[in-house]
Amino acid sequence: MRKMTARLLRAAAGLALTPLVVAAPGYLPEEVLDPLMHHHYAHRGLYEKDQSIPENSLPAFERACAAGYGSELDVQLSKDGQVVVFHDDDLKRVCGVDRPVVDLTFAELEELSLCGTKEKIPLFTDVLSVVAGRTPLIVELKTGKRNKELCEKTLAILQSYAGVYCVESFDPSIVFWFRRHAPQIVRGQLAMAKANYNPNAMGGFGPVLLSNTCFNVFARPHFIAYQVGEKAPLAKLSEWMGAVKVGWVTHAPEEEKPYDI
Repeated sequence: MRKMTARLLRAAAGLALTPLVVAAPGYLPEEVLDPLMHHHYAHRGLYEKDQSIPENSLPAFERACAAGYGSELDVQLSKDGQVVVFHDDDLKRVCGVDRPVVDLTFAELEELSLCGTKEKIPLFTDVLSVVAGRTPLIVELKTGKRNKELCEKTLAILQSYAGVYCVESFDPSIVFWFRRHAPQIVRGQLAMAKANYNPNAMGGFGPVLLSNTCFNVFARPHFIAYQVGEKAPLAKLSEWMGAVKVGWVTHAPEEEKPYDI
């Protein structure tokens, strides 16, 4: 009877510890994290609401730097493997062309305009030249069929950049890739409430797993970049265990108070 009780107690203890094991973040020294913290970040650069200075454009990043803001930006691949800065998977909303970004070469992308302006889709290297280390960067890697190539090329570019930056992604496999190949780089897991995910993701389990940042068990992010609003329990637990809290996107000062960067 005593042996059975001991086994049950061990099993119960294991179950109780499981959420802690799953949610545990990665850890870096404070001096590594500190240069990224206590900044305002302009989402896709400091663009105009009417897109007269368009999102993810060189002027938007120059404007953010001039105002003292850090910038968040999005990188993905062109057909010919160039790392470009652009948010959407397709070009329809911003460029008026109903085609995926990855289906066009960079030369073809250069022929398009951003929101009807004279601005073009920039290379990641061009954005880094504009920012030139003046303010920190949050680099979001977009998920796709060529994740490994995107990760490798983005890392190679960042390794020659002297400014302050971190990386993040909605895709835990990308965050995990950086954990394995560049553990010294600050990495973050993007997440949101389960209602905002595709309900059919991962056979229907995806929204629960992703909103709760369950893949932390592999990726061990240093920060959780969670959409402002409802937050899942395991994401809160990860923050309690030390993951830096990041919120996207805030539009009012009172929304910023719970967040560190």
